[in-house]
Amino acid sequence: MRIGLSPVFLDDQLSFLNDWRDYLQGRIGRAVRFVQRGSYREIMDLLLEQKLDFAWICGYPYVRNRARLRLLAVPVMEGRPQYQSYLIVPATDRTTNSILDLRGKVFAYSDPDSNSGFLYPRYALMQLKETPERFFARTFFTWAHRKIVEAVGSNLAQGGAVDSYVWETLRLYHPELTVRTRIVEKSPYFGHTPVVARAGVSRAEFDTMQEALLGMSQNAAGKALLKRLNLDGFVAGDDALFDGIARMMRALDARS
Repeated sequence: MRIGLSPVFLDDQLSFLNDWRDYLQGRIGRAVRFVQRGSYREIMDLLLEQKLDFAWICGYPYVRNRARLRLLAVPVMEGRPQYQSYLIVPATDRTTNSILDLRGKVFAYSDPDSNSGFLYPRYALMQLKETPERFFARTFFTWAHRKIVEAVGSNLAQGGAVDSYVWETLRLYHPELTVRTRIVEKSPYFGHTPVVARAGVSRAEFDTMQEALLGMSQNAAGKALLKRLNLDGFVAGDDALFDGIARMMRALDARS
């Protein structure tokens, strides 16, 4: 089974992925290989080319490609299969109260296929009848949510939009990074980053992998792995979780 992953923010990611691979192999009775790439686009290309069987991606590329994908599982954190986009600024900035205060500043995005780190902040500006090109002095991509926290914390960017799950997990494991930032605004809740299957995966393979992920919260070994991920578990989820992302995508597509 080939499982695609975008950049992982854990320090012990190699150790964790080895442990998670061993756990999944024991549950599904098949060899598991994790495939990591530096962007969602690279993972999506492999998935759509049938070179991956499953992938843990973002809700934005899932919504854009869901006719060719199947929703397998959704992470649960603090009792919700949802997360938010956090607008953050340097902790030394005590005057910024909203995105409007970042006019003429440098802003950091994570990935052009990220909901929380790209789609949502652009939609928020559209609601204010602004465009990023006119509003910000400059924008750039960090290609990882952790790097947004680092860029804003070091004042390389005066603002950034980050996945709440990543920020909260860094706050738990690396408070020295998050303490250098301040949350200014929080978005509405969106469906959490889904685990998906390519359309050609068999029903038996789909069911076996889904059972393995959903069952992690039911045994000690699975719970230990979830704790390292700062998650409660995984649920089957529902497409309706991603309706908000779909609405923003359609609105921005119509404007372009």
